[in-house]
Amino acid sequence: MDKPEGRFEGKVVMITGAGSGIGAGCASRFLSEGARVAIIDREEDGLAQLTSGFPADRVYAVSGDCTDESVVTGFHQSATEKFRAVDILINNVGQSARERASEFHESQEDVWRFVLEVSLLATMRLSRLVVPQMRERGGRILNMSSDAAFAGDAGLVDYATAKMGIIGFTRSLARELAPFGVTVNAVAPGAIRTRAHDRVPAAVIDRIRQQTPVGFVGEPSDVAAAICFLASDEARFITGQTLLVDGGRWMI
Repeated sequence: MDKPEGRFEGKVVMITGAGSGIGAGCASRFLSEGARVAIIDREEDGLAQLTSGFPADRVYAVSGDCTDESVVTGFHQSATEKFRAVDILINNVGQSARERASEFHESQEDVWRFVLEVSLLATMRLSRLVVPQMRERGGRILNMSSDAAFAGDAGLVDYATAKMGIIGFTRSLARELAPFGVTVNAVAPGAIRTRAHDRVPAAVIDRIRQQTPVGFVGEPSDVAAAICFLASDEARFITGQTLLVDGGRWMI
């Protein structure tokens, strides 16, 4: 896939959950297009692998848990001190209950709370940190939803709830920030080939794959391409929207 050279030259991009999968794919794509990138994830090995090919003035990595408010606040402060204010925020971190997934009547409230915390509240938390400076300078916020929010997959009630919350958050924040030159959009991936698939019940993944019209599972690069478009100047007239990147499983 051809990539515009230097499209994000001089831009500062912040990405959560960037140690592997979609987050790592987004980080690699932005770095290849000239951005300076600050990333956070609990996976130290993944962060080290991602940053090894770039100089320290291009990428900044922190190992930490995005559900910990103090960690997120510290990451934002140190990243902006190193690079300056954030131009583009990618709220990628989030996950389903994975191996703890179950039908709703058998689910546990502590699992709901975890899924909501990592998939919705973490997005709100970091957005609040970048918004004051974006109101002064403009910017882009991209939030990671999921086509599970639209399809309502059985066994993923908590995850679908959190990811639909992302869409409501995106729309309301887009209205607040539009007058300040800030766009806020969401991307809703379908079945994407990541290690997280190995921890979701096989029956759920198989059902999603069978429902995907294009007939194959996507790659993190497919989502990264959509994210970069929405983060670019080409998407300046797009805000409050949700772009499904799911091979046609859900069409709106």
